[in-house]
Amino acid sequence: VQLQASGGGLVQAGDSLKLSCEFSGRTAGKVGMGWFRQAPGKEREFVAAIKWSDDTIYYAESVKGRFTISRDNAKNALYLQMNSLKPEDSAVYYCAAAYYRSSTYNVRTLGPYDYWGQGTQVTVSS
Repeated sequence: VQLQASGGGLVQAGDSLKLSCEFSGRTAGKVGMGWFRQAPGKEREFVAAIKWSDDTIYYAESVKGRFTISRDNAKNALYLQMNSLKPEDSAVYYCAAAYYRSSTYNVRTLGPYDYWGQGTQVTVSS
């Protein structure tokens, strides 16, 4: 399984960006995917996730109403549309995939995710 994140860049506060995550390899057993981010000196934190079983979507409170996660099964892709960006959104953004987990797995923690992309840098200037 390989995950390739892209779409990051340098933008101004209030701008938008759309991140993409292309995944390849084994699809059987996949139960969900998510986006996390990590700013310098901080721990990696949850941003958004989708559970494959019922397309339930989850967001961190800090991005709710501004970010939208979506997937395109035909393209084997996961997206994160980020609007009204703030300087505090600056971080390296990672996509991740979870396999063979109970349907009740906690999407907001790193543990359930088995595969991670390399990350894409998002910098928001004030």
